[in-house]
Amino acid sequence: MSKVYVFLAEGFEEIEGLTVVDILRRVGVDTQMVSISEDKMVTGSHQIPVQADLCIQDADFDQAELLVLPGGMPGTKYLGACELLTRQIVRFCEAGKKVAAICAAPSVLGDLGLLKGKKAACYPGFEDRLTGAEVIFEKVAVDGNITTSRGMGTAIPFALSLVAQLVSKEKAEELQKGIIYGHLS
Repeated sequence: MSKVYVFLAEGFEEIEGLTVVDILRRVGVDTQMVSISEDKMVTGSHQIPVQADLCIQDADFDQAELLVLPGGMPGTKYLGACELLTRQIVRFCEAGKKVAAICAAPSVLGDLGLLKGKKAACYPGFEDRLTGAEVIFEKVAVDGNITTSRGMGTAIPFALSLVAQLVSKEKAEELQKGIIYGHLS
């Protein structure tokens, strides 16, 4: 079964991070919340404290199939400044492994030059940070191994897209019905 790491930085958008964790765990995907600091307790952008499962220095990146970056401010800024994380993101992309980012966080991928020639979505106002991407305004953009999304309001379709990629489209549709969520598109 797949292992997914969802990275939490001080000031992350709680709905974007926790929705992904919730949805993936519902379908049995081993999903771990990873603090990018040495403290497992991370406070989101709306002052909600969340206890991560582990700290980044303890993460076994060789076991992971997908890295997920929630947005929010200043969380996105801290994700982009975390050298251990950005090295792993580049390594994952170069190996064709999956990376996903939502809201402001696709800017981290753009700043690393990983979106060149790819379709990508982001929170309004961050388009200029998606260096080399074809910016689209859909809820979710999947281009090869990179998935991006627009913001808090697209967290559920973003997470369901990850279920479709990691498990199956049928499982994503089944879960969509089970949580009484509208259409994926």
